[in-house]
Amino acid sequence: MELAMFDGKLLENAKHIHFIGVGGSGMYPLVQILHSKGYRISGSDNNETDTLALEREMGVEVFLGQRAENIGGADLIVYTAAIMSDNPELRAAKGSGVPTIERAELLGYLTSRYQNCICVCGTHGKTTTTSMITQVLVGAGLDPTAVIGGKLPLIHGSGCVGKSDIMVCEACEFNDHFLQLFPDIAVILNVDADHLDYFGTIENVIRSFHRFASLAQKAVFYNGDDANTVKAMEGISGKELLTFGWSDHCDYYPAEIVHEGAESSFDLYSGKNRLGRFTIHVPGRHNILNAVAAIAAALYVGTPVEAMKEQLAGFRGAARRFEILGKVRGITIADDYAHHPAEIAVTLKAAKELHFNQVWAVFQPFTYSRTKLLMDDFAKALSLADKVVMSEIMGSREKNTDGIYTSQLAEKIPGSVWFPEFEEITDYVTTNAQPGDLVITLGCGDVNKCAKMMLKR
Repeated sequence: MELAMFDGKLLENAKHIHFIGVGGSGMYPLVQILHSKGYRISGSDNNETDTLALEREMGVEVFLGQRAENIGGADLIVYTAAIMSDNPELRAAKGSGVPTIERAELLGYLTSRYQNCICVCGTHGKTTTTSMITQVLVGAGLDPTAVIGGKLPLIHGSGCVGKSDIMVCEACEFNDHFLQLFPDIAVILNVDADHLDYFGTIENVIRSFHRFASLAQKAVFYNGDDANTVKAMEGISGKELLTFGWSDHCDYYPAEIVHEGAESSFDLYSGKNRLGRFTIHVPGRHNILNAVAAIAAALYVGTPVEAMKEQLAGFRGAARRFEILGKVRGITIADDYAHHPAEIAVTLKAAKELHFNQVWAVFQPFTYSRTKLLMDDFAKALSLADKVVMSEIMGSREKNTDGIYTSQLAEKIPGSVWFPEFEEITDYVTTNAQPGDLVITLGCGDVNKCAKMMLKR
């Protein structure tokens, strides 16, 4: 992908901005920010959602259905990467002569407007860590602007508009989108093989994270115990370089870790200096490291330690990140956004530590290319669950040119089953799950609908 040249005057002549895919979680915070600055906002989407209702309340003109005439009167048109190239509204936009840009370019422009922009990247854990930082800063009264890839209950959505010079931004490596951002402080959680349909090799992934780190103006906080991240940092200079990890060779690390169900507590050290004891209520060992990264970044912009302790103790996760949706007839229903084998493995290991009778993984594969490239890894990760139920693959922006199907994945997981429809999955799980079991839906598509259907049963 050839990155667009940065236009420092992007919004100078715009009064009316139109969003194609305005209901997306990544679009909503941008709408909030620009609406607060006085721009007239309109947008379209194909499905009615809670986000659209919130945007209407703000005064956004929302069109249901994507048609050429929706763009009328706009000075700038923004679309998401999920919009197909043959979408009639996008085609009309690109043929209209009106400046038409992808969401990542607009987000990049907005990050350039803040003096302390914290951009959080990594193959896994971005949303949780961005949410933790946002919760800490909002709760401590630092009044940040935030753009998160999921919903944070504290701010009732995926973003907020503050009056300070601090911005917290989730930085996604998909198609090198994060290279359009302007981080002052970069946080790199981990680097793994994902989006290989675009990157091709892990070496190319590492190269892109290196380029992202080089963009940071003030500091980079990175995982000193992750080999790929350390490799990505080779040759980076001209800014503060600070590590976090599990071991005391890192600048920030936890010690005296205690797990009690979904609760974990730990002492946090900066070098030999003990900063205090912190408690989090999101399950899994990986979330301790996410919290350490969040604390380190929040400290850098002046957040008091005691305020961080209080806010992290009250953090219960972002939506769709090991989110407990309810308990019916003794069966716990949860939902998680995990869609890469490493994420699925981490989530299922955390679930197994919570001492349920059986852990059910209800998985919706996302994109044919990822399923094909990582099929053996998916099979290994999902086999950590006691029961595996799968849906057909959600192709999203892709066409199934290679003939990849869930049945091929199911053959590699002994005892697994798959069904074409969520109704069939719901019937099977609600008939066979027993009191004391955990059922967790996994995937970045719409498999969370299945979790809600199970609850209703």
